[in-house]
Amino acid sequence: MKNLWNDAEAAKCSDDLDLRVYSSQLLGQDKSLVLHGGGNTSVKIEQENILGETETLLYIKGSGWDLETIQRPGFAPVRLDHLVKLAALPALSDPQMVNELKTHMTDAAAPAPSIETILHAILPYKFVDHTHADTIVTITNTPNGLKHIREIFGDELVIIPYVMPGFDLARVCAEEFRKQGNDRTTGMVLMNHGLFSFADSAKESYDRMIKLVTWAEDFLKEKKAWELENHKRKNKPGVSNNPVVEGLAKFRADISQAAGLPMILQTQQDENTLAFANRKDCSVITQQGPATPDHVIRTKRLPMLGRDIDKYVSAYKKYFKQHSKNSKEPMTMLDPAPRIILDPEFGLSTAGRSAKDAMINNELYLHTMDIIQRSTKLESFQALPSQDIFEVEYWDLEQAKLRKGGKPPVFTGEIALVTGAASGIGKACVAALLNKGAAVVGIDLNADVVTMHDRVDYRGFVCDVTDEEKMASVLAEITLAYGGLDMLILNAGIFPGGANIAEMDMSEWRKVLEVNLTSGLQLMHLAYPLLKLAPNKGRVVIIGSKNVAAPGPGASAYSASKAALNQLMRIAALEWGVDGIRINSLHPDAVFDTGIWTPEVIAARAASYGMTIDEYKQRNVMKVEITSKDVAALAAEMCGPLFAKTTAAQVPVDGGDVRVI
Repeated sequence: MKNLWNDAEAAKCSDDLDLRVYSSQLLGQDKSLVLHGGGNTSVKIEQENILGETETLLYIKGSGWDLETIQRPGFAPVRLDHLVKLAALPALSDPQMVNELKTHMTDAAAPAPSIETILHAILPYKFVDHTHADTIVTITNTPNGLKHIREIFGDELVIIPYVMPGFDLARVCAEEFRKQGNDRTTGMVLMNHGLFSFADSAKESYDRMIKLVTWAEDFLKEKKAWELENHKRKNKPGVSNNPVVEGLAKFRADISQAAGLPMILQTQQDENTLAFANRKDCSVITQQGPATPDHVIRTKRLPMLGRDIDKYVSAYKKYFKQHSKNSKEPMTMLDPAPRIILDPEFGLSTAGRSAKDAMINNELYLHTMDIIQRSTKLESFQALPSQDIFEVEYWDLEQAKLRKGGKPPVFTGEIALVTGAASGIGKACVAALLNKGAAVVGIDLNADVVTMHDRVDYRGFVCDVTDEEKMASVLAEITLAYGGLDMLILNAGIFPGGANIAEMDMSEWRKVLEVNLTSGLQLMHLAYPLLKLAPNKGRVVIIGSKNVAAPGPGASAYSASKAALNQLMRIAALEWGVDGIRINSLHPDAVFDTGIWTPEVIAARAASYGMTIDEYKQRNVMKVEITSKDVAALAAEMCGPLFAKTTAAQVPVDGGDVRVI
């Protein structure tokens, strides 16, 4: 394992907390050590309080922060003396412990301290690092894991048998550290969980972590259990394979039905995931359990093999009934939908309530695949007993988080596609849908559409909407990335300069109809198989124009194309209503912050009406400004529950146009 420490960078740190931030980020950069909020780091610092008294504080990584990006505010300061006293108690429930941690922080604005705070407190070192190193998890998840760990590390590490995270783990660690610790101790292994290193300097603690993980890597290499075969599989499904695309959308609909709400489904079909899903022993090696308890909290349960959702749900209900009977408190079953799916045709699919959740589950299981394969090469993969897994999944602290969680945004778990997304109304629609929780795909000829948002729930594609093959490919990419399509905003369009019919360039007429009308029909045709499988039923919003109801001279191509698109909307409403798909039109006017309204176009249109530019911009009866955000807000609302029973509606967004009224 590569040591990333840089003395010159470390020298820029002004104090111990800065060093804690620096070395934490180094650990976070290596995904084989920690993933998505996993792992914990801490530092003990003496500080003077408001009374002038010196006290020692434990600064520990707070809830919601990732080591890779953590900053000073991400560490929660807790009074060390109180933590040490808590560690001496014979028992402490996890809810009580959380309360004690929160009430003995010195900064009310700091994040909630890690559940492992007391464990960090009892270790007699200034700096403590904790990771879920893949190599350690690989070795400990074998039948002879304890023997292997002792062979690798001798008496340099304290070895802790598996104990569920929380107060009991801290108490056991304190006892075992007293028994096993010696002057050569540099770290601690938590079986089936992870690795600790510690020292009185940030550099030494980090160096020890890298050294210990490297020893574990060398052991696996020596045992011929490190290198994974370069799997090959011929004739893998491509993104343009329609049966695969529609199959994924159907599968997402089934998962969403099992969950009781829309879910995002991310699918990865590379050679390794396909080869893993097609292993002859896949049904054995994948059903032992997760690699670490930390993964249970994210992925919830065992992978589903194949696509028989009813069989999986039935098995999960049986699993819940079997293990919940041992609980002292009554338990409510979580939704039984799978989070990890392995299928010989699809490869690896991961479900989540959001695109971020699905992505996290994907990355966690990709690491789990490597761990399982290396454990199998070393000996065999053997995870924790299912009762231990159940107790983590139904941990009272996790249940409390779920109970406290507020209502998610209205489009959480849903996917939207916006054409003409790089500017004006389209750009505003993307933002509005993202704000309401949707995963959004933007399409535009402008390359800015790709980098418009840097987040996992957004993807941008440079694409000509008139290119049928490219649009089909984009829909396939969307299905692989998110699982299908729920909402379609047809916004792309062009507005040529004013020209009377007698002087019109017929090539321009054909171009306007192709972009404004034919491309819309084409995309609706391509999207229909996905929209009809949307968990909450498909929705389409046409961005029309005031010109549909009140055309003006010199705009025949634009007015005719928008009117025809509006008529197409009405026909689709008649044809698609049986599928629960609803489609409506918005007719904006005088929205001047869009790409269509160049200064030249505005001047030409004003001249055709015999108006000045200012008069033309202020020609609605309410004398209000209409912006792209105004139109986007209503477009998003039309996709929401308020319009659940409305289809074929035409709604003006124009401040009141005299001719329309």
